[in-house]
Amino acid sequence: MTALTVLGVPTSAGAFTPGQERAPAALREAGLVAALRERGLEVRDLGDSPVWRWRPDRERPRAQNLEAVVDISRDTARRVEAALDGDGPLLVLGGDCTIELGVLAGHLSGDASFGLVYFDLHPDLNTPETVTEGTFDWMGMGHALGLDGAARELLEFGPRTPLLQDEQVLFLAYGPEQTRPSELDAMVHRGLARIPVDEVARDPGAAAGRALEELGSRYDHLLVHFDVDVVDFNDAQLSEEAVRGDGLTLDAAMRALRVLAASERLSALTVTEVNPFHGDEAGHELGRFVAMLSDCLA
Repeated sequence: MTALTVLGVPTSAGAFTPGQERAPAALREAGLVAALRERGLEVRDLGDSPVWRWRPDRERPRAQNLEAVVDISRDTARRVEAALDGDGPLLVLGGDCTIELGVLAGHLSGDASFGLVYFDLHPDLNTPETVTEGTFDWMGMGHALGLDGAARELLEFGPRTPLLQDEQVLFLAYGPEQTRPSELDAMVHRGLARIPVDEVARDPGAAAGRALEELGSRYDHLLVHFDVDVVDFNDAQLSEEAVRGDGLTLDAAMRALRVLAASERLSALTVTEVNPFHGDEAGHELGRFVAMLSDCLA
């Protein structure tokens, strides 16, 4: 990789609480773009879309901020589609998990095929019918794959419904204890490819390599969704959801991500669920993350 296009989607519309809307700016302030350039990458920075801060939606408690999530997904799709004209893959900085829907929709404008590695402790195979909290960042893949009970507005916003076919996605490092029974049922009944977190922890590089073998070789392009809550909060205080005692060390997660990012088919890496308010006040943890992420991409 010699070139990279960066764009930010500062939203927490689909989150549980505010915080993630600050992530793209915080990553830049921690030196991300400079670090990428220092490692020899030619970086085209397209900046951020307007900030959308979480707020409670009392009128639709089980589908909170649906209109905003749809609008942001549609705008992200437009920006991704335009950015694909540049050299090198995209680095999309979130924001909550729902921005992946826009990344997927933006890739559907062309004729090239793509597969998605969903690198997340949670598979997000929920709908407003299965989660009472109404937070859409638990529902991204449920809508991308068109599960029963998906909100029609979010299900149909893109150029194709559903955005993904079952065989186009592989769930990497999902945590069985962090996965709801209905999500496990969907994985089993639909035959969704998956590699559990314990397998990734044992050998991150081998697990990521297996993901590429199972998915990457069948498609023209590879998309990677990296949710930082796959990292044990005891090891690195980065994520929106402070899952402790489960997940990967930051080092293990980055070892797996390095293998994925090295794929010549990589078209977009989406980084989500960073809450900069959860790190140390001096910003050392975020700086460590920026340095390791830059090393992966370089």
